[in-house]
Amino acid sequence: MPDDKWSPSEKKIARRAYEAALAVALARILAEFKAKAAQVATPSEMWDLEWYLRERRRHIDTLFDYRYSQLTHVFAVLILEGYLDEASLAGLAEDKLDGIRRQVRWAQG
Repeated sequence: MPDDKWSPSEKKIARRAYEAALAVALARILAEFKAKAAQVATPSEMWDLEWYLRERRRHIDTLFDYRYSQLTHVFAVLILEGYLDEASLAGLAEDKLDGIRRQVRWAQG
């Protein structure tokens, strides 16, 4: 599969885009956490907040998979979830960009 071959320059682009998207995702979760924590008034709500954080971490751990064989899929999902835009991937080979675009279009219906 062509997506498995990443040039050194593509690896740098991919790493920068990946790290930037992760920073966006974590910043959003942190902001949501702070807003929710400010509203916690009971022990039950405290445990609900813990569950929320656990679920968000599970989602992040699943989504952010930095294996080259998975990156085109990961980037497509990151674009769909609003953590990344395609412009951040400029410089990747056209076959990789086409694969990402195709997955985004498919997911959007």
